Amino acid sequence: MTPGWFTVLVALVALERVVELVVATRHLAWATARGGVESGRRHYPWMVLLHTGLLAGCLVEAWVAHRGPHPVLGGVMAGVVVLTQLLRWWCIRTLGPQWNTRIVIVPGLAPVTSGPYRFLPHPNYLAVAVEGLALPLAGSAWVTAIIFTVLNVWLMTIRIPAEEKALRTLVASGSTLGDSTGGESRG
Repeated sequence: MTPGWFTVLVALVALERVVELVVATRHLAWATARGGVESGRRHYPWMVLLHTGLLAGCLVEAWVAHRGPHPVLGGVMAGVVVLTQLLRWWCIRTLGPQWNTRIVIVPGLAPVTSGPYRFLPHPNYLAVAVEGLALPLAGSAWVTAIIFTVLNVWLMTIRIPAEEKALRTLVASGSTLGDSTGGESRG
């Protein structure tokens, strides 16, 4: 894999993220029309900045450091990136219109326990964490991989509790629940 191919890989991931945002915007309108309530607004801009920084950091580090992708590690990590996209879209497909990049609780929906949610409570966060290592490592962007991973762990210590709190609040109100939280929730 040459640096040019790594740039193409990062561009494809960036394009996938744009598609996610289009889907999320459509799903937010769906959720809002059904009384959906958003939580976690304060940390959302940081999440957007972190994910944008991942993409930019991959390219900047690879091109400025003049490191080409390692022939074996680069190929393996590119394959892992593809697998993370498959997991992410399995989450999106499973949650349907309940999926979103924001934390949005829609009252009256049954919890989602199918698809990857049979195995993990937050499978999309797993996809993000693995992608955050694999994508930069595909292009030998070691520093970006470390920085993203550390910051993502910090962000998840805020994001997951905010999501769980939103779900508990809805459950405490006596409603069945459904939410659209970036594909991570069970409801």
